[in-house]
Formats: sequence, C-alpha cells, structure tokens
Amino acid sequence: MSHRELYCDVCEGVALFEVPPCVDGHGIDCPELICTGCGAAVVITTFMVPVARPAEGRRHRPARRAA
Repeated sequence: MSHRELYCDVCEGVALFEVPPCVDGHGIDCPELICTGCGAAVVITTFMVPVARPAEGRRHRPARRAA
C-alpha cells in the first residue's frame, strides 16, 4: 500500500493516508485515500480549465476623460 501525509479535516491536522485495495485496478495510483487515524476517505483528482485569452487586435485602451 502507498502512504501519504495529508491534512485531515476530521482529525484537524496532518495525518497518514493510505490507498485501500482498489477494485478498479488503479493499484497504487488509486485516487481514493483513507486516513489511517479516523478512516475518513478523500478522492484526489485533477482537472483542466481552459484559459480565455483576448482576441488578436482587441487591446485595452485607456478611457478618455472629458476636458
């Protein structure tokens, strides 16, 4: 089993987490972790967020002020 130290909300501190036996076949890369202190489960995942960029030629222009 793989072990990691992470913050546990239930234990309110850093605790040792381990990967339980994974029935999905992930092995040590399983995204599910269990706190060895209290048994709380967490899922670790990543996701991608697209970054919006301004269109070519559309640049910020300073606002004009009345004289």
